[in-house]
Amino acid sequence: MLQNSELLKQLKQQIQESVPKIEGTIKATEKSYGFLETDKGKSYFVAPPEMKKVLHGDRVIAKVISKNGKDSAELESLVEPALNRFIGRVTFYKEHLQVLPDYHLLNRALPAVAPDLKEIEFKEGDWVVAELKQHAMSQNRFQVCITRWIARDQDNGLPWLVALAKHQLPTDAPQAEEGALVELPDCSHRRDLTALSMFTIDNHSTRDMDDALYAEALAEGGWRLVIGIADPSAYVAEGSTLDKIARERGYTTYLPGKNVPMLPRQLSDELCSLQAHVRRPALCCEVLIGTDGSITGTPSFFTAWIESKAKLSYDEISNWLELGEPLYHDINLQTPLQALKELAEASNLWRQNNAVVFTDRPDYRFRFDAEGKVFAVVSDPRRIAHRMVEEAMVVANICAAQFLAKHNVGLFNTHIGFEPEKLAEVVSLLIENGYSTSVETLGTIEGYSAFRRQLQADNNLWLEMRLRRYQGYVLTQNHPAPHYGMGLLGYATWTSPIRKYSDLLNHRLIKAILSDETPVSPAPEVGEKLDQQRIASRVAERDASQWLYCQLLTSAVEAETVFEGEIFDISRGGMRVRLVENGATPFIPGGMIHSERKEMTLDNHSGCIMIKGKAVYRLGDLVTVQLIKADEVRRSLIGKLVLPVEDKAAIPDETQQQTEVTE
Repeated sequence: MLQNSELLKQLKQQIQESVPKIEGTIKATEKSYGFLETDKGKSYFVAPPEMKKVLHGDRVIAKVISKNGKDSAELESLVEPALNRFIGRVTFYKEHLQVLPDYHLLNRALPAVAPDLKEIEFKEGDWVVAELKQHAMSQNRFQVCITRWIARDQDNGLPWLVALAKHQLPTDAPQAEEGALVELPDCSHRRDLTALSMFTIDNHSTRDMDDALYAEALAEGGWRLVIGIADPSAYVAEGSTLDKIARERGYTTYLPGKNVPMLPRQLSDELCSLQAHVRRPALCCEVLIGTDGSITGTPSFFTAWIESKAKLSYDEISNWLELGEPLYHDINLQTPLQALKELAEASNLWRQNNAVVFTDRPDYRFRFDAEGKVFAVVSDPRRIAHRMVEEAMVVANICAAQFLAKHNVGLFNTHIGFEPEKLAEVVSLLIENGYSTSVETLGTIEGYSAFRRQLQADNNLWLEMRLRRYQGYVLTQNHPAPHYGMGLLGYATWTSPIRKYSDLLNHRLIKAILSDETPVSPAPEVGEKLDQQRIASRVAERDASQWLYCQLLTSAVEAETVFEGEIFDISRGGMRVRLVENGATPFIPGGMIHSERKEMTLDNHSGCIMIKGKAVYRLGDLVTVQLIKADEVRRSLIGKLVLPVEDKAAIPDETQQQTEVTE
């Protein structure tokens, strides 16, 4: 009998080992069942009892079970949990504390403990930060630990507080220790430029002004430009407590209606801010611009004392130059302002012909009432004053890149253009669309820039949007390298040291060179961390904006308001558009595009929506949209096309033919 028992065990083990195993990701549904998707795109049904062991997004290993001709997955082991640190809302089950993760399809409250927050009286709906401590697949049950309380469910500041907590960003300005804000010794060696008619141009509400400008037309042609940048390195010593705080934050985080500064407000908004009629320490660059808009000669860097003669706004300068409205400031500023306008136009024209200039798009600004509730979004177009400042900053950063590259130090903004491994596919796509190019050509900054200029001249928005998937990322590196995206051989920012730690570091390096010291470039990991911090800040801004849009546009859903929107993304499930009026980005499900799903193909690769074999919608197209849902819980906007596809005007023949060729 014992021998038979052992043989039976061996037989069962052999059967188990012969059962095929797969690895994949759990995809939950709104119902109790789910699916396991492999990396090759194959899906296996996961029954409700099995789904109780896992969460949406978990990476697992499973056995494939066949029954009645159908395959399903029987979960075996956990590879990687979907949750680690997460944001959620407090709920209670029979007075037991639980946390409901704030993620779509993670619709299960998990048992929770909060041993380090005994002073908090948790209430239903409270927002918290939690960490997964036990997983049901490996430890038989789920349990999470609440590590931080964020806010009550009705707090007006939820969009900001949750976005900052989710991306592990600070919620308040840093505080300076008493006596820490004193000028450092290098201030005594500065030039005195306080008599120069410099000025700042910013938004009306800006308090942390970090750039002042002066321009003059030269008798022999061209212009002289002086850029004065606020110098927080005059107060923040390397390795000091404030320096460590700034390095950890990396950036000032800008959210709708709120900013969280990198430096204490006493510095960013007061001691370093280039306020009008106040003497301030600055790092300056003087550069000559030729009549063709190019940089001529060798720019010079130096430290100085400067005094802005006026705080000007984009609107008042643009109204003065574009509309002829009076400028209610010192009349002596009009000549340098006019010179800056002419310089900026020449510089922009040079970049259009020799580098890459981005298409102007409006900025969208939320407006809030006295209680902090959003009541409107206004569109701020890019006007002449914006371009004046932008061109001056671009010139300044080109000069810094040249200056730092000579000493092989600095933090440089770099961009590789198209990813090298994707170049062949890009070339094939371009040739199909009538462009003559090659891998060798697009692999050079000259060839890449020339192609980008041609694409803009053709106004081929559809192709431009398609090409984004092949682009590399902008990286911060500690060695000189081109910036393909701007069409420049080098670009090193130093014009926002109040707001960006990389710019503060470049200030120190430039000043070290000016003082005949031996500058030392930051380690590579400094740039890597800054890139991560930049992305976190931008995603937090997007998350907060999406929440505010849901609050604001609930009334538009009720009123059945119609908007014009630009298609900027197409996926298997539908398309996403950007509303021209306010910048909101609702999703339009496939069923709201065409009623017969089998007749429609949504192709992200080609950037087209095909209906009955015809390309009807493409990336960059303008469509008419009605919002049908503003889901504040999920922070999502859902829309539908106002006109059914059958009523949509036909695409012009030549465009249709070009689209069909690329398919």
